[in-house]
Amino acid sequence: MDLFEQEENREIPNQGPLADRMRPRSLSEFVGQGKVMGPGSLIRRAIDSDRLFSMILWGPPGCGKTTLARLMAKHTRCNFVHFSAVLAGVKQIRQVIEEARRSRRIHRRPTVLFVDEIHRFNKSQQDAFLHHVESGLITLIGATTENPSFEVISPLLSRCRVIKLEPLGGEELETIVRRALSDSKRGLGDLGLDISPGALEYLVALAGGDARAALNNLEIAAFFVHDRRKEGGTIELEDLEAALVSKAPRYDKSGDQHYNLISAFHKSLRGSDPDAALYWLARMLAAGEDPLYIARRMVRFASEDVGNADPYALQLSLAAMEAFRFLGPPEGELALAQAAVYLATAPKSNTVYKAFGRVLQVARRTGSLPVPMHIRNAPTGLMKEMGYGKGYKYAHDYEGGFTAQHYLPDELRGNFYYFPKNAGYEKTIKQRLDHWRSLLGKSRKPPGR
Repeated sequence: MDLFEQEENREIPNQGPLADRMRPRSLSEFVGQGKVMGPGSLIRRAIDSDRLFSMILWGPPGCGKTTLARLMAKHTRCNFVHFSAVLAGVKQIRQVIEEARRSRRIHRRPTVLFVDEIHRFNKSQQDAFLHHVESGLITLIGATTENPSFEVISPLLSRCRVIKLEPLGGEELETIVRRALSDSKRGLGDLGLDISPGALEYLVALAGGDARAALNNLEIAAFFVHDRRKEGGTIELEDLEAALVSKAPRYDKSGDQHYNLISAFHKSLRGSDPDAALYWLARMLAAGEDPLYIARRMVRFASEDVGNADPYALQLSLAAMEAFRFLGPPEGELALAQAAVYLATAPKSNTVYKAFGRVLQVARRTGSLPVPMHIRNAPTGLMKEMGYGKGYKYAHDYEGGFTAQHYLPDELRGNFYYFPKNAGYEKTIKQRLDHWRSLLGKSRKPPGR
């Protein structure tokens, strides 16, 4: 009898957290993850044929990773071992390996090792699995909330298939909540409670796709209502608000969610959507992101995505950063919001960004080209005798402050790298450049055009 069977055979009613009691015990009870667990899916076929493979289950908290592993254990004939990377080390891994050898030799049973929070294992601990996964002695199933590309070593990752699990949807969480309210054996059915549509919507929204959070909050609210009324009734929105303390959105400033949210913010700005930009800004601030990190990203955005289409965007972004430093939270957050709206609604141009990228490549390739003699400074008589500065035309001496003169190395003469758009202030810049370049008697289209 393995660990899961021991846990599932306990017949103590209504003991332990509601989320643990309501954990699905059969495939028919499992809710969500249709792409992964639906009929004909890869994992479903593996379970039905009793041929599990090494995999990494990657998904947010409360999406069903551990439950899925338990169902694999129950519906296959393997020797299933489960431990948490928080508590186990290399010594425990060696013990599992020895047990796997014994199980294969005596019982002819394969061993499936489920490692919860596998991202918490360091490199040497993950290395300990490699040979045994490769030889087929163990089938490894790891669970992680972090991006495996960053947290699991490449050799181990190449031996496992990554299965991406998604946060549960609203309808799926509603099903789970209603099931818990009606189940008298494992759930809250004995309390005789129902839940209003508004309260259910609030409970689901607060959970953020996390079934465990939804059930934990439901349990708190249910007993709060029961203790007050001593009989059945309906959980209303005001009951939830009174029973539950405010909960900040789930956010890990060093994890995958951090990069997802800042990416959503940046792309909303680029896509000229001030409403979405404000939403993602508020999400990050509410979750505890460093406001100055967001401010720095907006300064970068002002140069990369707005550029000379609106040169004021860079000034406003820097001013917003300084305003936040001066005021601090929460007053200073309004300056960040102002800058976000300005950036989202400003004309966009990435031509400076692209031009600098082109020039960097050229500079790396041609970094030894000499400076043309006519634009070299000549502070000494010897330099003048050598031709330094000879033929240089002082632009201010000419009408419009411009004269046809080349400034690039001779080998690059006539090359253009900056091609402004007809957007915002860059339209004016383009008109000037087109005129000046025509005076040079040169015409060159940008690469790829």
